[in-house]
Amino acid sequence: MSKKKAIIKPGQKLIAQNKQARRLFELSDFLEAGLVLQGCEVKSLRQGRVNFKDGYVRFSNDEAWLVGVHISPYENTGVLAQPDPERPRKLLLHSREIGSFRAKAEQKGLSVVPTKIYFSNGRVKVEIALGKGKNVHSKREDLKARDMARDTARQLSAYK
Repeated sequence: MSKKKAIIKPGQKLIAQNKQARRLFELSDFLEAGLVLQGCEVKSLRQGRVNFKDGYVRFSNDEAWLVGVHISPYENTGVLAQPDPERPRKLLLHSREIGSFRAKAEQKGLSVVPTKIYFSNGRVKVEIALGKGKNVHSKREDLKARDMARDTARQLSAYK
């Protein structure tokens, strides 16, 4: 069985995916948002130098901020012009989208996490999703289902 691939539309180029988010959260309600960046950060993203590690979305003053995503500094930028790699970055969303996601995120056990960053027609976009944390039991069920699917695929390919 082949791996699940990200759906990329024409004019889009995938930069990075947050694989940990799919492992740790049950994701729903996906949304595309623009990202406010500096020029050297865009150049660094073109090289694919981004790490999601503990990234999440924080809401404050009717604005959405991407926090905890590390964009490594671009090598050819001067020392004084390099922004903080861990700085919060503003997400470009409509106010109704911010209100909707904020209301859902305030529910118990829900959080908003980034799932992937990509270029769409030359602009950097981030896909965010509403996630509910998985417990150990559901993680084990996912592993068990994946192992069974792999074994079934092996047996079917052996008969061909």
